[in-house]
Amino acid sequence: MGTGVGITAPFGRLLRALRHSRRLTIEELAEASGVSGRAIGDMERGRSRRPHRGTITALAQGLDLDESAYAELLAAARAARAGARPAEGVRVSPLTLPRGVRDFVGRQAELTVLRALAREAAEGRGVAPPAAVVSGPPGSGKTSLAVRLAEEPESPCPDGAFLVDMRGLDDRPLPAGQAVAALLGAWGVEDAELAGLTTEERLARYHELAAGLRAVLVLDNAGSEAQVRPLLPRAGRLLVVVTSRRTLAGLEGVRRVGLGVLSRQESAALLRAVVGAGRVDAEPGAAEAVGALCGHLPLALRVAANWAATRTHWSLERLAGRLADEDRRLDALSAGDLRVNSAFALSCSRLAPEAARMFRLLSLLPGGDFSAAPAAVVADVPLPDAEDLLEELLEAGLLMTCRQDRYRLHDLLRLYAAARHRSQDGEERSLAARSRLRHWVLDTAVLAGRWHEPDYGMPPADPGRLVALDDREQAARWIRAEGDLWLAAFREAAAHGEHTRVAEVAEAMHWFSDHWVSWGHWVEVYECAAAAGAALGHAALEATHRNYLAWAYWACARRHDEAVESATDALRLAGAAGDVLQQAWAHAYLGWLRDAVAEAAPAADHYHRAMALFTEADDVNGYLQVSCGMIRVLRRAGRGEAAVETCRGIMDALADPRHRDRIPDNVREFTVLTALYAVSFVHLDEGRWQDAVDALRSIRGQFDARGWHKQAGKVHLHLAHALACLGERAEAAAEYRAVLALEDRVPADVRDEARAGLAALTAGRPAPLTRFAQ
Repeated sequence: MGTGVGITAPFGRLLRALRHSRRLTIEELAEASGVSGRAIGDMERGRSRRPHRGTITALAQGLDLDESAYAELLAAARAARAGARPAEGVRVSPLTLPRGVRDFVGRQAELTVLRALAREAAEGRGVAPPAAVVSGPPGSGKTSLAVRLAEEPESPCPDGAFLVDMRGLDDRPLPAGQAVAALLGAWGVEDAELAGLTTEERLARYHELAAGLRAVLVLDNAGSEAQVRPLLPRAGRLLVVVTSRRTLAGLEGVRRVGLGVLSRQESAALLRAVVGAGRVDAEPGAAEAVGALCGHLPLALRVAANWAATRTHWSLERLAGRLADEDRRLDALSAGDLRVNSAFALSCSRLAPEAARMFRLLSLLPGGDFSAAPAAVVADVPLPDAEDLLEELLEAGLLMTCRQDRYRLHDLLRLYAAARHRSQDGEERSLAARSRLRHWVLDTAVLAGRWHEPDYGMPPADPGRLVALDDREQAARWIRAEGDLWLAAFREAAAHGEHTRVAEVAEAMHWFSDHWVSWGHWVEVYECAAAAGAALGHAALEATHRNYLAWAYWACARRHDEAVESATDALRLAGAAGDVLQQAWAHAYLGWLRDAVAEAAPAADHYHRAMALFTEADDVNGYLQVSCGMIRVLRRAGRGEAAVETCRGIMDALADPRHRDRIPDNVREFTVLTALYAVSFVHLDEGRWQDAVDALRSIRGQFDARGWHKQAGKVHLHLAHALACLGERAEAAAEYRAVLALEDRVPADVRDEARAGLAALTAGRPAPLTRFAQ
């Protein structure tokens, strides 16, 4: 029978009501369910924020609940889990540390070494800050050790801790350059600034910021010396801890900390921490056998101990016997001590069939971590069921959690899950699951990417959609968070010859790509898309993606010659296909590329041709973008009046009622910002101070809001200069101070100019002469 308690009641209150209705004490329910009394008490008092499905099932059995009451309890548990998640829109750094294990034991000698290095780094001793390499076999607890150090309350690193998964075991390990871009983003450098930096400049910016941090940086799962060598700090107080299965002997000047398996005493301590001291001390011989059967490997021990902790009626002798039995009949994986698989097998063999199937299928998900949505797709189950199954795996120790309710499989468990998937699910089911996942991921990528296109925007409502795509920001967060996932699906589609699909995804990402220039994979995306167009024999399609590829070569990789070649190929292909719009874009990209290397005359010629073709194609958005570039080129050519006239033409086009519905708000706002910023330099060059002030005042704060700190600094700086020349000394001083408030987010020469200007104002001198550089 149901209890009459609504499913919206807090989980702990509902559990207590159910227990009281059966007239059970906590101890009696613990005995009947196998869930520890302490855990039940924590749940009833609200101290356990994430009740798992396996625990709910055990409690339901102990309470002898019918189907209705069980569903009621399960719904309350789901609500409790949802309430523990970060609020929608709360930004969490992708490099935030994963949660450390609560019952960390042992490794005291190694921790002592790392603590000493942390103090050395914090005190600034030595020419360069220290670095450590923590190496050891898989499952030995390398990451847990590094996270433990970073989480210690007495850590002398007030600026926090960051972790980058270097993915050293993947087919494509994370390049050092992408790690640098990710860290710069986590340290406050916006994508717009990164877009303007070469690889060498990004590395220099990384070392500049690293030198000012008192923090711990964990470079986890490194595969080679080349991956991490550029990231070792040259100065400052940043402690870098590298974890790797290899010793990375080629790295010089680092402290090496080797991890082996746990000692017998440490294994027993881990069992005590997870299972309980009373049970372990009551069966010391069985506890020692469990440690030996797990190869004294922390990961295997933790999995086995989690199993025992939730089954208080099991003796450790029974656990050891089960481990030994599984060991005899299982194929071994090549991962440390071969017997560790028995711990995994035990937990898998006691999972509900749906959870065991989910565990196997998770091995098909690419990347380091994942959310519940792709897990639901690959297992072909509703999202709430997927969340429950993931929580059951989490409780069994077969899954880990990390940032924002995301999950990850340990490398050993991924290998183990893949082996079971191959043996139990068969090739046909595997292909079906992969196909289902690929199609869902790419469908979602297209919807998320198109949010940023002028002709699409918000996707149609769909109550069955597994991820929220209600605004551009949600779409952008999904694209970034699931970059590994959709890129892997994109590569798989390319490998399967799904050329139309590849081109569709790449096209959908075109407008968004400007917002994530530092990602590091746009060249690959548009090379694949251009190849897809060629494979389809579709010249206009190939021209489109060769235009995008030209942008990627230059904006993302600073490969100028290849960018010019790609845009030139696009112009040829578009001409052969009679595609006026892509001819216009090819000229636009060629003008941009010539402008980038100060070839003003060729740039102006390409821009003029592009503007004429955009007019012919009746594409006002392209016309406006090229017109903004033309202002810069005309200024460089010394044609200031023509540049000002071009800016007026842009404003007239934006005000034209015929274009009101054809120019999206975000494009309109950005066009105004770009045009007025560009024309302000013309006014400054020619000493038209009031015109410069009018232009700069109207855009003040807009670059700041977008995180474009370099441009924001120059707006404040140049506005200050112009105001000083007009005698508006108080406002000029405020603008100079606004530059200095941006600190190291703007280049040093910009800060130096602001200091000089402020000093001149204070001393009553004229504003210093300056050359206004964009």
